[in-house]
Amino acid sequence: MELKIPYNKIRMNIEIPDENFQGVLESDPAGCRMEGTEQEIVERALDNPIGSQSLEELVKGKKSMVIISSDHTRPVPSHVTMPILLRRIREANPEIDITILIATGFHRATTHEELVQKYGEKIVAEEKIIVHDSRDDAGMADLGTLPSGGALKLNRIAIDTDLLIAEGFIESHFFAGFSGGRKSILPGIASATTVMANHCSEFIASPYARTGILKNNPIHRDMLYAAQQAKLAFILNVVIDAEKKVIGAFAGDSEQAHVTGCEFVLKMAEVKANPSDIVVTTNGGYPLDQNIYQSVKGMTAAEANCKEGGVIIMVSACNDGHGGQSFYENLRDAASPRALLERIAKVPRNETIPDQWEMQILARILDKFTVIMVTDMCSPEMIKEMHMEHAATFQEALQRAFEIKGNNASVTVIPDGVSVIVRTA
Repeated sequence: MELKIPYNKIRMNIEIPDENFQGVLESDPAGCRMEGTEQEIVERALDNPIGSQSLEELVKGKKSMVIISSDHTRPVPSHVTMPILLRRIREANPEIDITILIATGFHRATTHEELVQKYGEKIVAEEKIIVHDSRDDAGMADLGTLPSGGALKLNRIAIDTDLLIAEGFIESHFFAGFSGGRKSILPGIASATTVMANHCSEFIASPYARTGILKNNPIHRDMLYAAQQAKLAFILNVVIDAEKKVIGAFAGDSEQAHVTGCEFVLKMAEVKANPSDIVVTTNGGYPLDQNIYQSVKGMTAAEANCKEGGVIIMVSACNDGHGGQSFYENLRDAASPRALLERIAKVPRNETIPDQWEMQILARILDKFTVIMVTDMCSPEMIKEMHMEHAATFQEALQRAFEIKGNNASVTVIPDGVSVIVRTA
């Protein structure tokens, strides 16, 4: 069996013996695509809001509003969505004062160049754009306590406006269930303290904090509450394909429109588990396979399909290295993945450290499976320090996997681990 899978900016050719090959798990965006151009799909969603008045009705009589917009780490096609939002808002209320608030969450600040790349020069030059800083305590409004017990502190700009809306995109998420909707608020415009409490070890360990799961997900529950307290009145969320083109759009009530969008993604991305001894996966190539930190997302798809004690072959360039100093050091310094898991489990909710959630999920995977990282762009020593094996080529990795699981081992391929939701039942 010959296949092509994404690696950095190319597609890698791989071969698997027919007698071992058990199948491919991949999403079906073509079968779910809405009719029309990207702009037509977005306009139609705004024309037919879900569970809400129209955007035009909401802005009438308002003096100010904030549009929360995703940051540079999310491939939201804001060059398509933002001009449409701004035009429709100003047609309904020409005098309204609009602020675009960049939802960086716990990430670094978005640069001017990244803003231009995201929105185009005209919007960056003409609109009021503010980049959220999760560490700026003076800029936060205290809204009490999350259901989990953590402090709820959100950007004051969003709280002090007459109308709060958000644009974003929906994809499966490896512990929040899905991105989009309420995530514009938490972690989007939340304080670092609030993000840490929400990403605590207890919640990450929950069997409901998994890809494609909202029901009983404690992380999602906190996020929903934060969005309600912030009075997030309206969302425009899109779904995109591998080329980052809009194939679906959902607008309206921040919870109802989001749930409808999640159902669309589930239909597109859900695949039935095909438990195998060896699972090959990727992070969808560039830009998501630039470091080990991000690559954990693709590994979780393989985790859901791999027999316990099996081997995960993770094809990911990781040309930027580990992706998080705390993430790297904690794994490197741990005696074993199990030891790290046991230590993290004892960390109180309000004492969560940066990157703890990522190291916890990787340690969870490494505790049950052997992970072989396939890359010729990253330090083999660093990979080994983080309790994984390294292979410079796919063939080398497959040979090593057969050594571990035997020559009769079954092999499943997940060409893009970030784009699928593997269901075990």
